[in-house]
Amino acid sequence: MSSHDLPPGAVPFFCMTVSTDPNLLPTLKLERQAIDALLALQHLIDDYTPRHESRVADLALRIGRQLQLSEARLEALHLAARVHDIGKVDIPLDILNKPGKLSDAEFALIQTHAQTSYDVLSRISFTLPVAEIVYAHHEYLDGSGYPRGLHGDQIMLESRILTVADIVESMSEDRPYRKSLGMAAALDEIRRLRGTRLDPAVVDACLLLCTESCCGTQAEPQQGSAQSATL
Repeated sequence: MSSHDLPPGAVPFFCMTVSTDPNLLPTLKLERQAIDALLALQHLIDDYTPRHESRVADLALRIGRQLQLSEARLEALHLAARVHDIGKVDIPLDILNKPGKLSDAEFALIQTHAQTSYDVLSRISFTLPVAEIVYAHHEYLDGSGYPRGLHGDQIMLESRILTVADIVESMSEDRPYRKSLGMAAALDEIRRLRGTRLDPAVVDACLLLCTESCCGTQAEPQQGSAQSATL
């Protein structure tokens, strides 16, 4: 099934219903149920993305705990990570899963998912900053990210954590356009970007958690591979 098989506006309509139904009070239980419903919808379109989001959510939560975030911030981080790519429902699968190099237009289209994810999630009355965390998960400390080109402290810590977890999991997973680059290469990449694009404390926490004993086959890190791997 492609994203165009869903009725136009199906995902935003679902979110609007969740956020405006007077019988649905903004409780944590209902927020989790809203996330589960979005994931169920996403599974109808693309099996890979929800699996990837689950792996990212697990790693992000571990990093957050390593950094001693409060329980409320951990909950927000975990919820956000579970649906951080929900905006990809708007992108045709033949582009998402294209085996060859993306054209500039296709690359730009995939980058719209960060804004779309925010637009979808901001329709739900979360008591936690789920939409805001997701909005900035492709932003970098040096301002080279997207969609807003945020710098430094403009980026929430939870978003910085999500960025690192996304890079590590994306690079260590098989994709239609490439085989896994391996965990060792993923960790080398976040080391390379530490202090420029990525938060040093977050990188250090991730490296501490992902010890050499859990690394896969060594692979050569590629210039720019983090951005291309985590579109």
